[in-house]
Amino acid sequence: MKLDGATALVTGTNRGIGHHFAVELLRRGAKVYATARRPELVNVPGAEVVRLDITDQSSVDAIAALAGDVDLLINNAADTAGGNLVTGDMDGIRSTLDSNYYGTLAMIRAFAPILARNGGGAILNVLSAVAWTPVEGNTAYAAAKSAQWGLTNGVRIELADQGTQVSALVPGLIGTQTLFDFAERHGIEFADGAVMDPADLVRLALDGLEAGEIEILDAMAVEAKASLAGPPRAFAL
Repeated sequence: MKLDGATALVTGTNRGIGHHFAVELLRRGAKVYATARRPELVNVPGAEVVRLDITDQSSVDAIAALAGDVDLLINNAADTAGGNLVTGDMDGIRSTLDSNYYGTLAMIRAFAPILARNGGGAILNVLSAVAWTPVEGNTAYAAAKSAQWGLTNGVRIELADQGTQVSALVPGLIGTQTLFDFAERHGIEFADGAVMDPADLVRLALDGLEAGEIEILDAMAVEAKASLAGPPRAFAL
């Protein structure tokens, strides 16, 4: 997909990967709707900043009515704090699944007809290598990302006839504040070079999107997916 002249909507742009997506898309010549539950925290000069809660259907409907010119949807917003499946808080587990799976699905259902009217366009879902190799301490997030991977593969088939490219971005360790906070809570120290800069990840993602790739992986994710051929294993931090 050509990004110069495209109109993109990015969820979760108030920080981290979503912020970098909005900035880089603008740099590449796209119009950008930069959305977040708290739009006052979004700092992306040149973007149209709009409030959006992907877990609230009325909010999703409102953004779809506003942004009828979108031809690229980037589903980045997600709750990452589900904790453990067996001992974690059930409300936290449900919230993690609600945002990663049902929130992503709600956005796709709302924007699929818009993308069709605008020539097909593309959807990029931001996943995680923990979909394939769950991490101890946050298995709920891993389960939610596994579900989101299945969702991505399913809608790719369903939207093929309307010409919509559906791609998955699957990163390993990305240097966001969320990751560093998790590492601090669990006493984890990362090896030199193990953590990728979010800006580098976004450039990798958008290059892959323009090249028509349906799965865009960093080196750690390549290793994680290869492991699916053998016995299930945990993500090695």
